[in-house]
Amino acid sequence: MAAKKRSAGTKPAKPKPRKPKLGKPKLGKPKPGKPKPGKPKPGKPKPAKLKPAKAPVEPSQFFTPEGGPWGKCFLPRAPGERRYWLVKSEPEVFSWDDLLRAPGRTTTWDGVRNFAARNFLRDAMKIGDLVFYYHSMANPQAIHGICEVVREGYPDQTAFQRGHYGYDADSSPDGPTWFVVDLRAVEALAVPVTLPEMKDAKSLAQMALLRIGRLSVVPLTAAEWDVIVAMGGG
Repeated sequence: MAAKKRSAGTKPAKPKPRKPKLGKPKLGKPKPGKPKPGKPKPGKPKPAKLKPAKAPVEPSQFFTPEGGPWGKCFLPRAPGERRYWLVKSEPEVFSWDDLLRAPGRTTTWDGVRNFAARNFLRDAMKIGDLVFYYHSMANPQAIHGICEVVREGYPDQTAFQRGHYGYDADSSPDGPTWFVVDLRAVEALAVPVTLPEMKDAKSLAQMALLRIGRLSVVPLTAAEWDVIVAMGGG
């Protein structure tokens, strides 16, 4: 077959340009520049600032006649002066309702085995003082009623009873270590005052119950007493 001839005067056709082959881009070294905002600059990390830890509160340094913020509860009283307290009880052991059912609505506050709380029972609580009855180990923990001291500190007999949970071989009738008071129920609060509610009250920020929660007997100021009575509907 004969080859095709171009007609005279016609220009030869231009070849079509080939498409360049695409390959992987070459990676070069990044140019130095300013770091992007939000990213930390290279260098040594700054040490974190640590807040100084609060020193633990030791009850023995506060609840003694020698000093501390609550030591004044041991000071001599003015004639007719009444002071205020709070005692704790687990409701499954002895509740506020149990006290109301007790003969004469009265109980001996025994079994305390903490020296700071013992000092209050033995040396500071007096006849006529008023006492909040607080349910601990409950949900919620709360003050349920008001008691009155009807007998001042005397030796805790349970410390001498072998087999009793409060028995203490180092305590004897001739040299008692532990003491009790007698409490009589006066009235229930119209509304129990819970621990979270007391924590939210700015006027109660320095209350011993909130500062040192593990003591089963703590003092209150007259102002703190009035605040809680009002919170309880009194």
